[in-house]
Amino acid sequence: MIEGKGYGKCILFNEHFVVYNIPSIVSAIGDYTLATVEATESGGVRLIDDRPATPGYKEGKLEHQKDSLRRILEAMGIDSDENLKITLGGTLYCASGVGASAASCTAIARALNRYFDMGMDDDQINEIAYEGEKGYHGTPSGVDNAASTYGGLIWFVRGEENTFEPISLKEPVEIVMGNTGKVANTKAAVAGVRERKEKYPEKYEEIFEKARKLAHDAREALEAQDTKKVGELMNRNHSLLQDIEVSDEDLDMLVETARSAGAVGAKMTGGGLGGYMVALTPGKKLQEAVAKAMEDKGFRVLRTRIGV
Repeated sequence: MIEGKGYGKCILFNEHFVVYNIPSIVSAIGDYTLATVEATESGGVRLIDDRPATPGYKEGKLEHQKDSLRRILEAMGIDSDENLKITLGGTLYCASGVGASAASCTAIARALNRYFDMGMDDDQINEIAYEGEKGYHGTPSGVDNAASTYGGLIWFVRGEENTFEPISLKEPVEIVMGNTGKVANTKAAVAGVRERKEKYPEKYEEIFEKARKLAHDAREALEAQDTKKVGELMNRNHSLLQDIEVSDEDLDMLVETARSAGAVGAKMTGGGLGGYMVALTPGKKLQEAVAKAMEDKGFRVLRTRIGV
């Protein structure tokens, strides 16, 4: 049995804006998806999804998952008639906003690469995972699969040639990710932003320029390990995401809950309109206090770290 791993992710700054070539900052998190590959006697390539997940998440993504696997196999030159069983598991609790689809694509690509002894490096795995992401997101930004493949904290700019630059943290920082329990439709959220941007070009251009400047300020604050400044900028980024209408009532409520419990900053993360938010909570004690405040309201949380 051969294994492959793909990390979950947390977008700290500029989800949605990244689609329009504005810099974003993304971090791998400590939780991961694990894919195992083993030979079977018949049946072609079969995928068994044993990942822990929000109720309805895997069912809602099933057709996307089938398309994603087809794309991965095609990109790797693997015949779908190969008698293989691919099983997904791991520690990443799957919901919208933690890069669950990218983690699965990366894990599958790594496991198949090892099973067939293809000798692919991380750059090639990242390209395969990006192809798989197309099954879920249509035209993905590339940021999720980059975090899942390379790990760490990444400065990402989408372009004709995507820019990936590592951001160094002196040490990982604790975060809490709160799950609304709603499965988000990222394609619909992205399409909505595009539609409103075309309808209100001046308003959106002003918002987008604020997001561009904020990304550079956030990079400086992260490199200086100035968590207070990073938190303030996360709060401002959430306001910009509210302005482009990709947050919702549950995300806003969890953000306010985290801030009230002492988080130095909090915002939605990922596609929005459901899924996850993230709170910056340096230190185990603060992390636990913020996590408990969300759990007391009946929400599932993820205690993890960025910069791993």
